[in-house]
Amino acid sequence: MSAHRRKPRQTTTTRPRHRPSRRSPSHHRPSRRRRIGRALLVTGCALAVMAGGGAWYLYRDLAAGIASSKALEGAEKSKFGDTNILLVGLDSRRDQNGEELPEEVLDQLHAGSSDIGGYNANTLILLHVPGDGSRAKAFSVPRDDFVDIPGHGKDKIKKAYGLAKERKQEQLVAQGAKGGRQLERAGREAGRRAQIETVRNFLGVPVDHFAELNLAGFHHLADALGGVPVCLNKAVKDKYSGADFPAGPQTLDGRQSLAFVRQRHGLERGDLDRTKRQQAFLAGATKKLNSAGTFTDPVKLLRLVDVAKQDVVTDEGWDLTAFVKQAKSLSGGRVEFTTLPIEGFGRNHGEDINVVDDMKIKRLINEQIGPKASPGSGAPSSPPSSPEAAPPPPSPSAPKDGGGIPCVD
Repeated sequence: MSAHRRKPRQTTTTRPRHRPSRRSPSHHRPSRRRRIGRALLVTGCALAVMAGGGAWYLYRDLAAGIASSKALEGAEKSKFGDTNILLVGLDSRRDQNGEELPEEVLDQLHAGSSDIGGYNANTLILLHVPGDGSRAKAFSVPRDDFVDIPGHGKDKIKKAYGLAKERKQEQLVAQGAKGGRQLERAGREAGRRAQIETVRNFLGVPVDHFAELNLAGFHHLADALGGVPVCLNKAVKDKYSGADFPAGPQTLDGRQSLAFVRQRHGLERGDLDRTKRQQAFLAGATKKLNSAGTFTDPVKLLRLVDVAKQDVVTDEGWDLTAFVKQAKSLSGGRVEFTTLPIEGFGRNHGEDINVVDDMKIKRLINEQIGPKASPGSGAPSSPPSSPEAAPPPPSPSAPKDGGGIPCVD
């Protein structure tokens, strides 16, 4: 009976405790999926900041570590946002301080001893970057063009650098200066000013910035990029430069790249065909820059920064961090290359030269760049008196295409 009485008390219903509704916004608990999403978003933002900071550090490192020059101090600048950049490739077997390159490097270059080559500017390219964002244009100046060199007279345009460097160093030595890095640097500064002024007077346009690359720079640049793609119309073999390439598209390492841009023996148009090789190398390098994602890959960018520190000199006022970003937009075939024409061949003091028409060159540059550029002044170059200038060989037919890369001879 007592058990019967206790049973109803156990089963008696009591008022249930209040449980908040799951739909109540004040007590919302995020789902597992949303928590993971938030974590990924925060992590992604952190990585983006870190990557951006790393890239900015590399840009700053590039600007701080690369050698600079005052050769353009006080020079006239382009207008309307346009930029003209002079690319100078020195045929020098020495480093920026005038020291001999290590034997193992010279062996890789296949370029002889450090006493060969002097300080000739064997590569001269004016890169015009329009301020309106339109396609950039690059003008190659053949190294043997016979032009006026300030303070020297008429000679091959490539000699402006070396002649001014030697003259400056002789003046300093006469004043009691001794050899060493300081003398080397003073001579090179004079060489840069003379080379820039010579090109500026010849083309009739301002030079806003310049970049100087030594002979080893082609080698190091190609290696930093993991090879440079080029294409040849036919197989070539040259014992002087070390060029030994099959026909067709191919990727060149550092040593092969240097041989490629230096070869002139065995080419139908000699130095003029070598100029085409230099253009092909730059086109392949810019294509590789774009396709390899170098500007977004800190490791690859760091390799390029190291090359720049070792082999490149630029003007002091150049904002390289801005240009690195701009250079990305110039890759992928957005640069049109042109080799400036010559009127014929001649001789001067026993050396072969290219006879050019100064005014014709200025008009061509003005037409290509646009009405914003001033054609400048000057008189046509007269052919050397002896012997008579010979006409240039006919231009080759349009190059074939090798997988998006123009083939050259």
